[in-house]
Amino acid sequence: MDSTTSLDGHNGHVGERAKIGIVVASDRAHSKEYEDEGGPAILGFLEEAVASPVEVHYRCIPDQQDLIEETLIELADVVGCHVIVTTGGTGPALRDVTPEATEKVCERMMPGFGEQMRAISLAFTPTAILSRQTAGVRGSCLIFNLPGRPKAIRETIDEIWKAVPYCVDLIQGPYIDMVDEICNAFRPKTARRR
Repeated sequence: MDSTTSLDGHNGHVGERAKIGIVVASDRAHSKEYEDEGGPAILGFLEEAVASPVEVHYRCIPDQQDLIEETLIELADVVGCHVIVTTGGTGPALRDVTPEATEKVCERMMPGFGEQMRAISLAFTPTAILSRQTAGVRGSCLIFNLPGRPKAIRETIDEIWKAVPYCVDLIQGPYIDMVDEICNAFRPKTARRR
């Protein structure tokens, strides 16, 4: 399932239009065995927290490494996404291959994202140590893996997104402005526009 959604952002902010990809890796959501909840949870965060205008490209695909790789490459290289957020496929099950696909397509890995997500999740559940989330950069696109459940998505994205706008700045992407009351993103004073 593919779709594109435009979010107009919030009035009075200085951010530039960003393209963000959401990739749901789930055999069951793709086959409509159950309704995807991970993608809407990420979209809900973006609607609430990102002040800049955003173009969101959504994909729901099966847990197949080659297909995940193709989708990440298409979103980064063809669509021109500045950030791609994946959900699903990060556990130890045999079909959980999202981290392997992410590592294969990225030119530089960003292990701090996975480390931070596991640290956050351990405050809520001891099974967070089973997560294999990772992140990396392909060209001028940051790609990172989130957990699959909406509650875990929100717990982690609220914290790790604080580093995303500045990371996007550093890899030559657009200036992404945030709603500070929701997600007070960090930028050095010299990198702020307001």
